[in-house]
Amino acid sequence: MSWFKKITLLILAGLMCGVLTIAGAYLYVKDDLPSVATLKEVKLQTPMRVFSQDGQLISQFGEKRRIPLKLEEMPDLLLKAVLATEDNRFYEHPGIDVIGMLRAATVVALSGEARQGASTITQQVAREFFLSREKKILRKIKEIFLAIRIEQQLSKDEILELYLNKIELGQRSFGVGAAAQVYFGKNIQDLTLSEMAIIAGLPQAPSVLNPVRSPSRARTRRNIVLGRMLAEKYITKEQYEAAIAEPIVSKLHGAQITASAPYVAEMVRQEVVAKYGEDEAYSKGFQVFTTVDTRLQAKAVEAVQKNVIGYDERHGYRGPVATLWQATAQPQADGSVQFAEQERLSDAEILAYLDEQDGLEDLTPAVITAVSGREASAILSGGRAIQIDWDGLSWARKFISHDRQSHAPKTAAEVLAPGMHVLVRPAGSGWRLGQIPNVSSALVAISPKDGALQALVGGYSFAMTQFNRATQANRQVGSNIKPFIYSAALDNKLTLATVMNDAPIHEWDEGANQAWRPKNSPEVYDGPIRIREALAKSKNVVAIRLLRTVGIEKTRQHLTKFGFREKDLPHSETLALGSASLTPLELATGYATFANGGFLVKPYFITKILDDENNLIYQHQPVAVCAECEARDKAGQLAVLQARQQAEAQQQAAADALAADPEAQLEAQFAAPAPQSPTEIPDFVSQEAPYAPRVISAQNAFLVADALKSSIWGGRGWVGTAHRLRELKRQDLSGKTGTTNDVKDAWFSGFSPELVVTTWVGFDDAESRLGKTVWNSNLGKDQTAGSESGAKTALPAWQEFVGFALDGKPQVITPPPVGISSVRIDLSTGLLTQATDNSSTFEYFIQGTEPKTYANSALSPVPTETKESQEEIELF
Repeated sequence: MSWFKKITLLILAGLMCGVLTIAGAYLYVKDDLPSVATLKEVKLQTPMRVFSQDGQLISQFGEKRRIPLKLEEMPDLLLKAVLATEDNRFYEHPGIDVIGMLRAATVVALSGEARQGASTITQQVAREFFLSREKKILRKIKEIFLAIRIEQQLSKDEILELYLNKIELGQRSFGVGAAAQVYFGKNIQDLTLSEMAIIAGLPQAPSVLNPVRSPSRARTRRNIVLGRMLAEKYITKEQYEAAIAEPIVSKLHGAQITASAPYVAEMVRQEVVAKYGEDEAYSKGFQVFTTVDTRLQAKAVEAVQKNVIGYDERHGYRGPVATLWQATAQPQADGSVQFAEQERLSDAEILAYLDEQDGLEDLTPAVITAVSGREASAILSGGRAIQIDWDGLSWARKFISHDRQSHAPKTAAEVLAPGMHVLVRPAGSGWRLGQIPNVSSALVAISPKDGALQALVGGYSFAMTQFNRATQANRQVGSNIKPFIYSAALDNKLTLATVMNDAPIHEWDEGANQAWRPKNSPEVYDGPIRIREALAKSKNVVAIRLLRTVGIEKTRQHLTKFGFREKDLPHSETLALGSASLTPLELATGYATFANGGFLVKPYFITKILDDENNLIYQHQPVAVCAECEARDKAGQLAVLQARQQAEAQQQAAADALAADPEAQLEAQFAAPAPQSPTEIPDFVSQEAPYAPRVISAQNAFLVADALKSSIWGGRGWVGTAHRLRELKRQDLSGKTGTTNDVKDAWFSGFSPELVVTTWVGFDDAESRLGKTVWNSNLGKDQTAGSESGAKTALPAWQEFVGFALDGKPQVITPPPVGISSVRIDLSTGLLTQATDNSSTFEYFIQGTEPKTYANSALSPVPTETKESQEEIELF
């Protein structure tokens, strides 16, 4: 046999062995191969995204960051960069690249190292979706056969799209869309050629080649990718050189948040996880739309932070974050101050230190480098030098306690010294000394029509603490409880014209074995006073006398109508002073009942949820206020009642006729079925109403809302506790201040017919007092001084937010409902009068409760309260 025949036989034998080996391998693994048909309907794990009502991104949650993209949405140069790097013959091979495998084997044989990968993009798709990353021959065999199957089921473009959306690219980013956002904070269409090359080079080793962890390795890998693109003539020499010269600037970026509502986002996260479980919530690409108004939310954050900073600054500066070196002040003969500095750090050491420091919100770390006269020099991270002038320093008198501050500084040296690590914030075109506030605050705004959450702020900074004070902080509400106490009184035959005794209460509390001496704040007593005026002036002793008149238990039951839990309402007279502990959201919900005419709405913040393909999977059905529906249903109830009575009368008549005629009874047994019985008539009354339930009468809600307007506008010769709101020049606002015992909590709750807002200020430590301040001679006349209170501490944030929310909107004046009358009364007695001078005014009454007698010209003196006369003067 010739050598040619021998070689031919050997080749044929080898080919036969190869074919048999491949066939045997296929038969061995075929039962373990998954169906690749699932790739046609693959669901990529994508995070949950939370949006405002107008589609602005609030947050996203999920283990994996992924932004699925269509192939046509990806830049052509990025596709070429990936192909040049990972699989340049992708559009030519059938799923496995024999040439590439032989080339890789040759490299291994010559160098002894696996310098070149042999897996095609299709094989990587097979591995990513169906296999593990274990380095075993059997896994490689399965990968090859799966790749061939995938090529038979999907087009090349479909495979490449799956790969570019699935591949892991480091820092929890999966897919090129997420990598563009994570490393560069850009949409993929906005990437430079250099940035595209960096991303294209990541699949080889994303954990060590990413530009955040190792810019030098990322640069080396980028240059290799660019070199391959140049070799394949995907880019020109000029493009290559420009991209090579481009510096690598990268840091971790979160999702492109366009609306700041982190506390709302966390509420959504908890709600969705409770509904669907963590696995689905974090991986199914849910798109959750909320009720939050982007404009109002941004203003709510601004109002809360501005108000908290205002409180914090007027109570004094607590000093630097740290002192990096000592600087001793040395007064000079000319009155100036020089500093003797010891072991001053170099600029490089200062910058290295600042690189490790964190800011918060708009506060930026800085190190003071020089102090002179009324200004200071500082350096920020990155080496930027700034000046802090006197406008940014003059507020910073020394903090002593919540009740005491030092004298106002006259020079910068009284506040700062070189070597201090401080915090600064932008202020106009300059900088202002700052500090992280110790005090906390919350704001919540809801629609009184259906309870939709319009804006919510749960604290100064979500980054500092995730505790949501708007929904989780149960704090004593102080005088914010009084409108509900007065509502109970109006439900028990009292009127806004009823005269009560605003006089001190001195009693012995046998249970507590001590004297019970509640006081007004301030301790001013007006004697006989109408209920309207007492509410507007927030008279404590009048609220207690109203509670006694109605009864504690009866009042507590009335308060539960507003959604308050009975266990949160003390069974004592302190209830009238606001000892109940509620959250800002609960209070706002209660006040909404006055704003909407007597209906209890249920707050909600999720409107709908879409899946990753924009299919609606959840739609919230709000329980809205509908006065017309209530009237319609009352008519329906009456019709049902009349139908029942008619049917019962017909049945009774038929029964009487049968009883009188025995033959008719026999015929009835074989007759058609009896007519519909009353029980078969639809029970209209028992059907659950699709609208918010009425919990107080429209007349009661109107009277309380109108009385709360007097807190703002006052009356003849007197002002209410919320008189500062006159600046808004709106007659459709109602509101109530709230200050707790020892000034530990400050509140303001108020509303228009369109919006209900509650603000709270206090310390997370419920025992800390908000304290008081003295006048700062460095500041102007607009500063706040004196004891903190609801009007001084909580109202400013409410005023700024509501003023913005209602700006440009027409006033909505609620007309008196049916059942309300208006009569002229005497201001002193609350009785009818024929006078038309300033001794009288018109007052609203529930029809039937108007005074029946006219005021006398002379009034009897108010008796002094004694134990024996207490019952007689309780209503006086």
